[in-house]
Amino acid sequence: MNTRIKALGETVLRVQDLQGVTEFYTNVIGLEVLRELEGITFLRIADGYGGHTQIIGLFHESMPVAFQDADRGQVSIARTSLHHFALEIDKADYEAELERLKGCGVEVTTATHQWCHWRSIYVKDPEGNIVELVCYDEAVR
Repeated sequence: MNTRIKALGETVLRVQDLQGVTEFYTNVIGLEVLRELEGITFLRIADGYGGHTQIIGLFHESMPVAFQDADRGQVSIARTSLHHFALEIDKADYEAELERLKGCGVEVTTATHQWCHWRSIYVKDPEGNIVELVCYDEAVR
């Protein structure tokens, strides 16, 4: 086990419609824009470990990647390796968040995960990425 890892610092999604996806994560999910650069939007999730803010990066598909020999074609949800990612919410906010998201007109589904006592809300962003809003609930058995 690697005990040096302290937190998740950043998740980056490659997107086709940077403006549309940014609007979804700000208006529907409720994240704030931390910084915008040409072809990139950084969204603030929460304070992270050691002063590093936890963020979601939205990179237009035309942006270069760290490994120059990496073959990165156009974004295709049918070919992505991303299953979903989860953002934590407070259990006290679960019902209100579920109703708020339903009111936003996005497809919403829910699940409980007994093995870890989680209650989850799932939505899709405009490009089909699945976002989970999850809370710990000791009543989930």
